Amino acid sequence: MLSTNGNSRHNVYVLVDGENVDGTLSTILNRPPQSEDRPRWETVFRFAENLWGGRSAKAMFFINVRPEATVPWPFVQALLACHFRPVLLTGRDGRKVVDEGIQKTLHALEAREGDVLLLSHDKDFSSALAALGSNDDRHIGVLAFREYLAADYTHMPNLDIFDLETDARAFQNGPLPRMRPVQIDEFDPAVLLDSL
Repeated sequence: MLSTNGNSRHNVYVLVDGENVDGTLSTILNRPPQSEDRPRWETVFRFAENLWGGRSAKAMFFINVRPEATVPWPFVQALLACHFRPVLLTGRDGRKVVDEGIQKTLHALEAREGDVLLLSHDKDFSSALAALGSNDDRHIGVLAFREYLAADYTHMPNLDIFDLETDARAFQNGPLPRMRPVQIDEFDPAVLLDSL
């Protein structure tokens, strides 16, 4: 039996794999991203709230706090201001604590009502997300850079795939320098020529 958790309005649980999103953005930019390059998390939160006819978003941002490092408090405060709950995880060196935390949370969501939106490109979550999608009353989605999304997701039934840049419009500094297939009907040669 699914728990309603006392909420009359339908929830969407947002799970962010911060390291994965940051690493993928580094690949796109061909350098480590600066704070102004990163997604606007308040925009991502609003995007999640407006999905699937409107939802109450419960947003979680998973962060690996390495044993030798300090908690990135300014970033934690910024996430809180954007309505994200920072999930600070730590473990022995070499342990993928963010992946483990997201996996555990996805499994725990099987017992709750609500939709799920995952921000990651990592295939490690595909089985857990597919299990959540077997419930016809639940929407599941991935918000990512489509061209970097693991192939496991592209064939998953009942999964909505959204683009972090074009669908969520999470970046404020113009288009990212992405190399990806473009639908011919959307191809704008002026954009190509201006980028040369």
